[in-house]
Amino acid sequence: MTTPTTTRRGFVATAAALAATAAATSAQAQPSATPDATIEFTLFRAGFIVGGTGGSGLLHFKDNGYPLGVGGVSFGATIGVARIEMTGEVYNLKQASDIEGTYTAVSAGGAVAGGAGVAELQNARGVKLRVSGRQIGLMVSIDLSGLQISLRRG
Repeated sequence: MTTPTTTRRGFVATAAALAATAAATSAQAQPSATPDATIEFTLFRAGFIVGGTGGSGLLHFKDNGYPLGVGGVSFGATIGVARIEMTGEVYNLKQASDIEGTYTAVSAGGAVAGGAGVAELQNARGVKLRVSGRQIGLMVSIDLSGLQISLRRG
């Protein structure tokens, strides 16, 4: 016979099991606790419907500094001009050239528009950037997804 207390205990146990599973899955999706490198970059962005992003940065990896080129194009509700300064940690980096590629947003802790922001980005090689920074200027839409990073040779 099922009593309200038994049903409630079963519900609580099921909810606890689901929460534990979700937490374990989330923990597995996170990059390792120790970053492989750090990154800093400055972007300049301007646009009216079609936006362009350009800038430069520096990858700090294995006691070396690697200059970076950063760019991208966006379509949609982009209006304004802004400068964005970001710093962060790099995960899953085996060699400096792995930093290259187009990054898409994995998650965001807050929008970059309107001051400070946090984003997690990943390229096709599995390199993850966890960056934060600030925006200077007026931009209705800031989206770091589709960001192109390359090593500058020279």
